Amino acid sequence: MTATLPAMQSPPGRPSRHEGDVAVPRVCGAVTLAHQLILATLVVGVTVIVHLAGLALLLAVLRRYRRASRRYLVVLLNGGAILVAAFGLFGLHSTEIWIWAGLYEVLGAFADFEHALYFSTSTYVTIGYGDLVLPPGLRILGAIEGASGIILIGWSTAFFFSIVDRMKLLERTFEADQGT
Repeated sequence: MTATLPAMQSPPGRPSRHEGDVAVPRVCGAVTLAHQLILATLVVGVTVIVHLAGLALLLAVLRRYRRASRRYLVVLLNGGAILVAAFGLFGLHSTEIWIWAGLYEVLGAFADFEHALYFSTSTYVTIGYGDLVLPPGLRILGAIEGASGIILIGWSTAFFFSIVDRMKLLERTFEADQGT
């Protein structure tokens, strides 16, 4: 069973051409491969800096974590620290996805920001349904976003694993100190 996307209305001032039932926006001017690579390099640089700053901030918050003197406090503090890390990482990735979506919006790659955000999200997390594609002349940006997303998600996974591992180590130290 194949689904057809409903016709999209282009916002005023943004002409589009139609392919089947889908409005395909026209990209502002000609975007060469060199321009795409430069734009992608800049956006990857921005997202890596955002990610680094976000991880540093999360680490600073998590360093305030103190060892508790009672077992139930250990469980509560560990759970709280893990929640802070998880939501912080989710917020970081959301910000990075919105940066890419903003680029697509500025370039007029999609009829509206909702489609740019949807495409960016599915590309960043490498799901890539294929129901929305970038117009010719911008497709290399999508490929680079996918590569960037998987690297940043891997970095976050390593960070999260190290936080959880540290919590387990602190818990074992607590149990050894308590003689249990």
